[in-house]
Amino acid sequence: MGIDIIGAGLGRTGTLSLRAAFEALGFGPCHHMVEVVTKPRQMPLWQEAFASDPVDVRKVFEGYRTTVDFPGCVYWREQMEAWPEAKVVLTVRDPHSWYQSAKRTIFALPEPPPQSGEPDPDAIAFGRFTFEELLPRIFDVGGDRPLNEMDEDEAVEVFNRHIAEVKATVSAEKLLIFEVSEGWQPLCDFLGVPVPDEEFPHVNESADFGELSNIWLAERQRALAAERVGSARDKA
Repeated sequence: MGIDIIGAGLGRTGTLSLRAAFEALGFGPCHHMVEVVTKPRQMPLWQEAFASDPVDVRKVFEGYRTTVDFPGCVYWREQMEAWPEAKVVLTVRDPHSWYQSAKRTIFALPEPPPQSGEPDPDAIAFGRFTFEELLPRIFDVGGDRPLNEMDEDEAVEVFNRHIAEVKATVSAEKLLIFEVSEGWQPLCDFLGVPVPDEEFPHVNESADFGELSNIWLAERQRALAAERVGSARDKA
């Protein structure tokens, strides 16, 4: 299985809604930042990808058909290189509205608790989410510093440049510029599939972000516990 559709839009442009839409249309599983948060094995794969030059995302996306959101949207070019037949969906929104939404949510993620003593072996073995290592690469979309450290004017400039670069690079027949408010029709027309008999999904509104984050972190803790149990059985 390879990547059929690359989501090149930055996070907070309706990417979680697009993920739900892709999966409802049969283009799942879809890789979203939530995969990195909830799947213990994702962090080591991203560490390995970041260690290569250029960044090699093929192992990270094994088993997925589509990608959206960070970190994948930063590496849309690398995905196009790996899967040249893939289509590209570029989610967009008003840039200043995007920045305010990102500032309240993904740019405001809590700092990890301080570590003391020797490194936790489980953190290494199970790839516990390492903010210090991952966040700068997630938000490295060009500029003097990561996107989450920029002020509004600089971030909006980078946001607009990102959109312009995707438009200039991807051929018109392979690119859909999409606002999730448009609903199913343009997306289904682009993918050549019928429109479902259900409403287009609209998830991860700013007001729900905190609750969703708690759900994702709880899911991660359950996954880590299951990994530990499996590892203990293998060693027995």
